[in-house]
Amino acid sequence: MTKEEKSQYIKDLAVKLSESGVFYLTDAAGLTVESVNQLRERCFKNNIELRVVKNTLLKKALERVEDKNYEELYGVLAGPTAIMFAEVGNAPAKLIKDFRKKNDKPLLKGAFIDEAIFTGEENLDFLSSIKSKEELVGEIIGLLQSPAKNVVSGLKSAGGTLAGIIKTLSEKEA
Repeated sequence: MTKEEKSQYIKDLAVKLSESGVFYLTDAAGLTVESVNQLRERCFKNNIELRVVKNTLLKKALERVEDKNYEELYGVLAGPTAIMFAEVGNAPAKLIKDFRKKNDKPLLKGAFIDEAIFTGEENLDFLSSIKSKEELVGEIIGLLQSPAKNVVSGLKSAGGTLAGIIKTLSEKEA
């Protein structure tokens, strides 16, 4: 790779990092070619972009992103690194956990999710359990609808009772 190619690669990677709200850094070294292909296929099916990168180029790209601070991730940039870009915060963690049922890798090095940084393998269970924005919005809508449904059903049943009382009273007067 020439100097110009490296510079362009770093620039493109920095743009991708700045635009992405979710990315995971993993170590997939030691996987067979067949396993790596299976991992890539699963990533593709789950709308996750998988890239293998050189740590020095990744660090330079992370340093170029002006509006975010990735310093906590610099410590995990050792050994082979693959980046998983995703739109949903827990998708890569779920994919990694599922993939590791049959393989011992990839290992989680670090993750960046909506301004929060997580480092270390011990965060994998937590990251897979967090809810996506869509799931949270769905829960909030459900919670907001529940009291309204109770009020409407209460008014309907009370309205029927009230109508019956008024009808009975009007018949007594007549």
